[in-house]
Amino acid sequence: MKNTLLIFGFLVTTSLFAQESIDNLLKVFNTHSIPYISVEELRRLQLHEPVVILDAREKEEYEVSHIASAKYIGFTEFASEVISKEITNKNTPLVVYCSLGIRSEEIGEKLKKAGFTNVKNLYGGVFKWKNKGYPVIDSTGNKTERVHAYSILWGKWLTKAEKVY
Repeated sequence: MKNTLLIFGFLVTTSLFAQESIDNLLKVFNTHSIPYISVEELRRLQLHEPVVILDAREKEEYEVSHIASAKYIGFTEFASEVISKEITNKNTPLVVYCSLGIRSEEIGEKLKKAGFTNVKNLYGGVFKWKNKGYPVIDSTGNKTERVHAYSILWGKWLTKAEKVY
């Protein structure tokens, strides 16, 4: 039985990673409980309206590079109470991102449960952001071409950056 489950898990994982588009990946992993915002929409929004950008990746990913003005909130150790203390207006526009938009959906759900009403998930995450040619900065605030690719399997969707593992 255990071997059957392992084989089944391997086949499911292999078929998921055989799907070649971010669209298919997000359809498999996400429930769309948090509305998406495209990288183009976020870029325009940044120029015209105040928006809080939250990075839901782990600290080592964030330190390699992140979207300028993004606040590190993490994934494993995320605490909505901390965000609620820092952002008291629950209607503040929040955009959460991670590598591709999977972890950020989960964090977005936690923010909604904490009472935030204007939460969006960056479609395709920092990978899509960088693939579109938008800038990221490193931990010292300098522009960089480096992006943490999370893993070799996930990194295949990062095509226009220097991958760091």
